[in-house]
Amino acid sequence: MNQTQIIFMSLTLSSAVKLNNGVNMPVVGLGVYGITPGKQTEKAVLDALGFGYRLIDTAALYENEESVGKAIKESKLKREEIFVTTKLWNWDQAFAQKAFGESKKKLGLDYIDLYLIHYPVTKTRVDAWKVMEKIYEKGQCKAIGVSNFMVNHLEDLLSKTSIVPTVNQIEFSPFLYRKELLEYCRKKKIQVEAYSPLTRSVKLNHEVIVEIAQKYSKSTAQIMLRWAIQHDVIPIPKSVHAKRIKENSKVFDFEIKKEDMKALDGLNEDFKVAWDPEGTP
Repeated sequence: MNQTQIIFMSLTLSSAVKLNNGVNMPVVGLGVYGITPGKQTEKAVLDALGFGYRLIDTAALYENEESVGKAIKESKLKREEIFVTTKLWNWDQAFAQKAFGESKKKLGLDYIDLYLIHYPVTKTRVDAWKVMEKIYEKGQCKAIGVSNFMVNHLEDLLSKTSIVPTVNQIEFSPFLYRKELLEYCRKKKIQVEAYSPLTRSVKLNHEVIVEIAQKYSKSTAQIMLRWAIQHDVIPIPKSVHAKRIKENSKVFDFEIKKEDMKALDGLNEDFKVAWDPEGTP
């Protein structure tokens, strides 16, 4: 068992994992993809922060960065207590510095904790990353990373640039267990983060998930999130319902046993609910 695994096995909602540049990142977060900008986003973020979440994940594409920023301000929490992620969208990759500035302005923050390339666009990702390296070196963000990068995309990036991404945010669930990519990222000290870890509810009632949930007296969502955590992955489930946001945070008072982890691993069927980057050269 490596040091990262030890850390992930003894967690609370206030725990953080150290990224490859020394920055601490919370081990569970709230994703706001698909949440309506304005009051709905603000309420979801405020609910999450109130329940103890300290990681909020947004993106320029989601058009709710401004709402996230308003909620953070309204929370009255110290800026350094909250870890904010946003992302560089595809058609902005040729204008990364400008896009970063616009996101920071919308969020109303002096700095962004984690800035990600949202998708590995073939012709622009390397140049965009080089701009992001400069943004990072200037201290405008605490860490830089990528999203939806498969092994071939990471190898291409690492061969042409100087800074190893701190994070790779990918779709990841028991039904999309990207074991090879996870192991590659672990080897390169890139932290894997899971979006759509609950398959957007499509697989929550799968018989194996239900059976294991009953065994541990937990919800099926809690089982799927705990499965990700025990694979050293940071899940960022999305919800607009306070009850579910709270429920999704209650995943640190139990541990899934080895035989049940194996059963969950065996559910992999390459099932995707989001875009598929695997065919992108």
